[in-house]
Amino acid sequence: MSSSPNLIAFFTITRREVVRILRIWMQTLLPSAITMTLYFVIFGRLVGSRIGEIAPGIQYIDYIVPGLIMMAVITNSYGNISSSFFGAKFGRHVEEMLASPMPPWVILAGYVCGAVLRGLLVAAIVLAISLFFTRIHLYHPWITLSTILLTSIVFSLAGFANAVWAKKFDDIALVPTFVLAPLTYLGGVFYSVDQLGSPWREISYVNPILYMVNAFRYGLLGISDVPLGVSFAVMLGFAVALGVLGMVLLQRGVGLRS
Repeated sequence: MSSSPNLIAFFTITRREVVRILRIWMQTLLPSAITMTLYFVIFGRLVGSRIGEIAPGIQYIDYIVPGLIMMAVITNSYGNISSSFFGAKFGRHVEEMLASPMPPWVILAGYVCGAVLRGLLVAAIVLAISLFFTRIHLYHPWITLSTILLTSIVFSLAGFANAVWAKKFDDIALVPTFVLAPLTYLGGVFYSVDQLGSPWREISYVNPILYMVNAFRYGLLGISDVPLGVSFAVMLGFAVALGVLGMVLLQRGVGLRS
């Protein structure tokens, strides 16, 4: 099969995902805007005014902005592909794609690209909202952008794996509730890991979200609790591992073929 049909198939899947996101924007984009506004008001203004500086020259509300943006990117990237792909699986649309000459990587890339675009849209919305509460100094633009992209790719691929193994709609809500939410809140969104005592500090270093949040915080604020190189190694490692897993699941048709 030539590259042109593959590209057409890829752009078709991606376009369908983008149209879906924009068509139901009150479900895909608006909730993050409302939730993050409340976070800024409650944690940033009310709690932050009592905490003051959490690092030299950095107010608490400035410190939590990168974490809140990453939290929105993680939940939306994961939620978009897990719900969309499971919906296609439930409606038997996936079987048609698997039976077509379309290679598995096109299917995976199309869905992931759609989820990444939603992650970027939500990140832009939350960043725009944050400007009403604080000033953002973009110290390292390329680190900031690459961190958002890698994080969105990682959790899009994780959401894809969840959708493949899920047998009912309730299954796609288990991981965000019992895995993603605890890892996100314990990933340094609202605090510096250096403030934790043992053994919680050591346990936190096992959390991959800690490295993603800190890499993004370094891009926006120029500070980080962990080495930048380690953060990117963690993100790239998870992206490769989950990408390979996604391809294997598609090629074998695990949980997809009747």
